[in-house]
Amino acid sequence: MPRDFVVEADGGSRGNPGPAAYGALVRDASSGAVIAELGGSLGTATNNVAEYNGAIAGLRYVAQLDPDACVEVRLDSKLVVEQMSGRWQIKHPNMRDLAKEARSILPAGQVTYCWVPREQNAAADALANEILDSFDGLTPVTIRRTVDLNLPGSSDEDLLGSVQELFARDVVETALAKTANAMIGWADIGVPVTTHMARHGASVYSLEKRFSGSGGLDVPLAPLGEQQAQALAAEVARRNEVTAIIASPLLRAQQTAHFVSTAVGVPVITMFEFAEAAFGEWDGCTFSEVSKRWPDELQEWLSGTDIAPPGGESFAHVKDRVEQGRRKVLDQFAGEHVLIVSHVTPIKIMTSTAVGAPLEAVFKMELPPCSLSKLAWYPDGNSSMFSFAESGHLHGLMVDGA
Repeated sequence: MPRDFVVEADGGSRGNPGPAAYGALVRDASSGAVIAELGGSLGTATNNVAEYNGAIAGLRYVAQLDPDACVEVRLDSKLVVEQMSGRWQIKHPNMRDLAKEARSILPAGQVTYCWVPREQNAAADALANEILDSFDGLTPVTIRRTVDLNLPGSSDEDLLGSVQELFARDVVETALAKTANAMIGWADIGVPVTTHMARHGASVYSLEKRFSGSGGLDVPLAPLGEQQAQALAAEVARRNEVTAIIASPLLRAQQTAHFVSTAVGVPVITMFEFAEAAFGEWDGCTFSEVSKRWPDELQEWLSGTDIAPPGGESFAHVKDRVEQGRRKVLDQFAGEHVLIVSHVTPIKIMTSTAVGAPLEAVFKMELPPCSLSKLAWYPDGNSSMFSFAESGHLHGLMVDGA
């Protein structure tokens, strides 16, 4: 007779993308007893990829036990639950492939997906973090272990025998030394690439607190923004550190970068990877206007970094391209000081990456126009934040919230 199971799945990435791992528990649905704990490293991946892999690992394990089983998959990722339940479209090609893989394991009528609060998914989260604490970013780490094979009410010796045989073959728990964090400033870990992250000067949109991203109206600097850019240029020249200048392709960033270029005699290189997020239909609107016209969409956007505004980009998507840009900078400018003239979202993402903060930290940072943030990226993979949102050079040129 087919059995009922519960899969509790989670995944995480330290960097998003960064070293990633998943965790999954398989439980007997009637008793709640844990049958298996599963976990594995994924190399470099995003949180979403890790979440999907947790669900897939649990489903594959159940399918080995009983291909006729009914399974409830519980995750704290609303994105995965809504996509796998067919209520949300799957736009990212990697997500589509993972969803297809998950659906291929058991017939659709045997699997349901349920969102649970994070605190109710703590065991799966702990498994994923157990892997991440041991993962050096390269050598695979896996967990396959049983916790309770004495399922109340189960007299199916063949089923228990198959579980025991499976684990006798595949009980693996690899403990690897974690790449050590360095005490920056105390240890000799090589010469870093130092990125000086500068937000562009104020535009009319930023002064009016309007969404202003890629694909919308490419607004220029306001007169105040030009004064801020001149002050930034003077400060960068005074420090006399920058050997390269990179700028977002958006006009306000280009204008700001050229003020600095003129002051320090370094040409501007344009990189799309550091452009602002695309806000789609919200571009040009104030927060108040968006909250009135798109109240549900706004709440979803504020609830997670995987949600995009209508026609726009999610913060997770922006992080993917910013990470591509960061890697290009590290490859091309070893040991140099690079000024990157960009926007609020890419600078917040670079900062959260440098300090190992979750992507959700972007909701908790403020960056004045033409402020400077200094981040160092070391050859061994360590990173450090030397400063954030410096604005002393903007005395008399600051406008609250702009």
